[in-house]
Amino acid sequence: MSIVSSLSRIKQIALILAFKFYVMQELQGIGLADLIEKYGAPLYVYDSFKMEENYRNFTSAFDVESLKVHYACKALSNISILKCFKSYGAGLDCVSVQEVKLGLKAGFQPHDILFTPNNISESEYDEAVTLGVKINIDNLEMLEYFGSTYPHIPVCIRINPHLMGGGNRKISVGHIGSKFGISIHQVPLLERIVKSFNIDVEGIHVHTGSDILDSDIFIHAAEVILDVVDKFDSVKFVDFGSGFKVAYKEGGLETNMPEFGEKFSVMFNEFCHSRKRKLDLKFEPGKYMVSNAGYFLCKVNLVKQTPATTFIGVDSGMNHLIRPMFYDAYHEIVNITNPDGQHKIYSVVGYICETDTFGVDRKISLVRKDDILMFKNAGAYCYSMSSNYNSRFRPAEVLIHKGKDLLIRERETFEDLIRGQVELDLEQMEY
Repeated sequence: MSIVSSLSRIKQIALILAFKFYVMQELQGIGLADLIEKYGAPLYVYDSFKMEENYRNFTSAFDVESLKVHYACKALSNISILKCFKSYGAGLDCVSVQEVKLGLKAGFQPHDILFTPNNISESEYDEAVTLGVKINIDNLEMLEYFGSTYPHIPVCIRINPHLMGGGNRKISVGHIGSKFGISIHQVPLLERIVKSFNIDVEGIHVHTGSDILDSDIFIHAAEVILDVVDKFDSVKFVDFGSGFKVAYKEGGLETNMPEFGEKFSVMFNEFCHSRKRKLDLKFEPGKYMVSNAGYFLCKVNLVKQTPATTFIGVDSGMNHLIRPMFYDAYHEIVNITNPDGQHKIYSVVGYICETDTFGVDRKISLVRKDDILMFKNAGAYCYSMSSNYNSRFRPAEVLIHKGKDLLIRERETFEDLIRGQVELDLEQMEY
């Protein structure tokens, strides 16, 4: 190896180490530990620079005539986060009328919002229609209702391709036992309903699950769905959902987006060319956009030695980050107040009154009382799945944007906890 190449390699290593320090200590020049002093603990922190980078990396991976990315806001639905994605040029994927209203409040136009619920009532569809958003229907009964009630409103139809996709059965939604979508085997009946009610099918939609590493699952699903597209001349767009895998640890497995985008673009372009059709290509990434842009900070309450292990007890629990308990999800944990300390083995647990574990036998730099721990990949499905279990308050949310820390949700108080409750005077009630 030449001296020049050796120096180059040393420079690369230095940059990697500097980046690690940046991730562990700062975001856009703002010290993470300092945020605890300013906003208190625990705390959710989001990096707008990383969100935009994820969006640009995703969209640049495809080479098609028309691409539209709808951010799946169930991953993280704070209005300020939605405004970020609107500024990038994204549309919005919503699964409830409440999410639709959040999107409208954030400034999205109705035609840029795709409403993709499941198992809802007619009244919720009615409300979505009055709001003017695009409608995605995933069952035949509701399609009949829609065709008879709103014969002039175009719809998108969600198909279940009966493909097992996703790293966890709880987040795999395209298999034969799933509650989502209209079965691929029911397409003949679907065709009859569409023809009978003269329904304008403007889109075909599919989503097979989350944490999909094998891009061939997407390709296979695309082949199945494009066969359905062939049956409806009115289709203007095809939506392939999302489910792209993100890395949860350094060197972890993730979807190779440039490779997938190139392969998928070739397949999609060939289909459009062979059919002489101009179709819009849509995706709905949520976790891919915000997972690694989020950090969860909490403070160490105690370090407890037992005969079996050494516990780190923190001022949080599964009420703030349920994914490890719910999905067996892995979140890297870093001691940002003592990053250079000697590494020891700990189990990190919360303050909820039941088994409440964030990580078992983790190698973390020496932890002391009041140290600040950082959980990585806390942008997706962390605050959005949080709760007041054990009557605990939900933390504040802070957005790091253009070198400034901005409070985008206040920490809850006792008044928030009892808001909406009706306190009865039971002693004054007569039998």
